[in-house]
Amino acid sequence: MPRLLPRLDRIDLRILAHLQKNGRVTNVKLADAVGLSASPCLMRVKRLEKAGYILGYGAHIHLQKLGSALTIFTEITLADHRIGDFARFETAIGKVEEVIECYQVSGGYDYLLKFVARSIPDYRETMERVLIAEIGIEKYFSYIVMKSVFIKQHLPLERLYSAED
Repeated sequence: MPRLLPRLDRIDLRILAHLQKNGRVTNVKLADAVGLSASPCLMRVKRLEKAGYILGYGAHIHLQKLGSALTIFTEITLADHRIGDFARFETAIGKVEEVIECYQVSGGYDYLLKFVARSIPDYRETMERVLIAEIGIEKYFSYIVMKSVFIKQHLPLERLYSAED
């Protein structure tokens, strides 16, 4: 029998919303921000971690401060569309470190990938390695990001998952 996840209330959603914006916030400040005392707040955070709502804590890196980098979105169309073809592609592409996001999508192609690379030649070499691996790619189209207007590191949790729904 599958384990039921704890039902989230508006305080839980506030905790998650605050933690995704600042995972290093102290428990006292978090508790104050969500309207709890420290002890119940910490208990809720531990419960959310144990239930798997919080996957981890990390730092957001300012990539351009480290050096030049490109972001490339790539549409991938597979040659065949059997279940095994999708599984083989997903397993292989998950091992490509330059691929930082992968989505199976509907529409005119099968996957949308987000790559990071040092340069266009670096991306080309990565794609050549992927194509040589023969993981079922029929065709691909690449879109080089010219300018990143914004990247939101947090989701609008309270709007998406209102406790009143």
